Amino acid sequence: EEPTIHKLVPVLADQMSAVFPELKQQQDFVTRVIREEEEAFLRTLANGLKIIKDKEDEIQQKIRDKVEESRQTGEAIAQWQKAKFSSPLIHGEFIFDLSDTYGFPKDLTLLILSQNGYDKYLMDDWEQQFQEAMAKQKDRSRAAQDKEEGDWIKVTEGRESEFVGYEHLKTESRILRYREVQTKNKTHYQLVLDKTPFYPESGGQVGDTGELETAQGNIPVWDTKKENELIVHMVSHLPKDLKQPVQARVNQSRREATENNHSATHLLHAALRSVLGDHVQQRGSLVNDQLLRFDFSHFSKMTEDEIAEVEHLVNQKIRENIAREVRENVPLVDARDMGAMALFGEKYGERVRVVSFDDQYSIELCGGTHVAATGQIGFFKIISESSVASGVRRIEAITAQKAEDLVDERFRELQQIGTLLKGPKDTIRAVEMLIQERNQLQKDLEVSQRQELQQIKSDLLNRVNSEDDINRLFASIKLPSAQALKDLSFELKNQVESLFAVLAADIAGKPQIAVIISDTLVKEMNLNAGNIVKQLARHISGGGGGQAFFATAGGKNLAGLPQVIEEAEKIYQEQIVGNKQSS
Repeated sequence: EEPTIHKLVPVLADQMSAVFPELKQQQDFVTRVIREEEEAFLRTLANGLKIIKDKEDEIQQKIRDKVEESRQTGEAIAQWQKAKFSSPLIHGEFIFDLSDTYGFPKDLTLLILSQNGYDKYLMDDWEQQFQEAMAKQKDRSRAAQDKEEGDWIKVTEGRESEFVGYEHLKTESRILRYREVQTKNKTHYQLVLDKTPFYPESGGQVGDTGELETAQGNIPVWDTKKENELIVHMVSHLPKDLKQPVQARVNQSRREATENNHSATHLLHAALRSVLGDHVQQRGSLVNDQLLRFDFSHFSKMTEDEIAEVEHLVNQKIRENIAREVRENVPLVDARDMGAMALFGEKYGERVRVVSFDDQYSIELCGGTHVAATGQIGFFKIISESSVASGVRRIEAITAQKAEDLVDERFRELQQIGTLLKGPKDTIRAVEMLIQERNQLQKDLEVSQRQELQQIKSDLLNRVNSEDDINRLFASIKLPSAQALKDLSFELKNQVESLFAVLAADIAGKPQIAVIISDTLVKEMNLNAGNIVKQLARHISGGGGGQAFFATAGGKNLAGLPQVIEEAEKIYQEQIVGNKQSS
């Protein structure tokens, strides 16, 4: 019931310090992460237990309903008990959903069911159903990724694809090879050029888009990937003459916006380490022309002050207009000695590319494209900070025109709020007062509704008819909410003994029905409010249910409420008056 494993970290860090010194160096961080993982599993356990408890409650309700049905029909209870039920209760799909959706282990589910005595309600072929559900899930995943690639067809001699996109956004190229790809009944093609300005998706930066200019027309390039050291261009169709040169041209505005976000990511990484501490390590990123997303190791939610400080530091570095410095073919050992940060999970060769914006501030191993100087980024704005896993936080941010547009939009909204509030000197204080007034009005409204509800209850109490030790009440009423109907029903039940009541309520133009039966009548006359409300709900084109002593139903046909009252009178005559006379 309490996190325990994290308490073992100090012992493990001491014993393994010679092999894994980082365990000792980041002991506090590792401890926090493991504790959060334990707490997350305990939450998973609690969620799974609640779902299983709900299923057990559902089984018990079915048992009670069947007992009631057996009493009314005269069916021998032993007949359905021996066969369990005519309809299954716990399917293999239920156990699979717990595992697949909520991360609740199958064996744990079975153990809990067995301990509570509910394993007897398992379908005989639940294991087969579980495996079938798993197979269907795998088929769905496979279908979503289904792709059939043809063989590479050589067009021009040459094996390597030279990337020239650091210096050029347009170049003359020749097609080395191509292949056909079929995905979900659609066909497209992949091309390899002898040299290309198109940056392939890598290190979190998305692949370039653009076009290939040919004598017969332009061919859009809608993505660029890297495969086995080849830069692969995605196109919808092929040039008519594959051997003729093409002009490969990158979408310049998209590339520049992507570079703004990529360089801002480097500045952000350094700022986070400066504000939060050296334990911050990059755990993943996404950089495109719309935004940047940066995942990093940190053990708690960032405060508003921390976010503001990080933003300020990044924008300060942007205003300093720091020139980009790139070092090619640096030995990996030398790069690490320089303090270059590496992307977590990325594989590096013996020689790497190092990108820095001031060696004393930001220096990283990176193969991506960047701005020539930080001033090009213009402006940086964080739009969200959230958790993605235990010990891993995520920041999403925007730059340049996107950031400026957001600030303009928020400023216009603030101006409009000020105009609506008649230009107060202190807008925040004016909004706070408005909220206070609203809350007070809400409280006043609730008091008024409670008083109105008490008046309605008083009127209903005066309309109760007593007959043969039974108090009956059939009434049409108007109420503000479904909760008001429930509260009123229980107050009547608590105040009136031997009550049989049906309330047909108009709730903001929507029909609802409540059936209230005292516990003594339920027991003595085998009455069930749930069965009765289902019968009444037909008149309002709806449905519902509940327990034997209280049930509700909602519907669409408000005009059917009078028929509900008429039907209630008939049910009373048949099930209560008729039974009394026959007995």
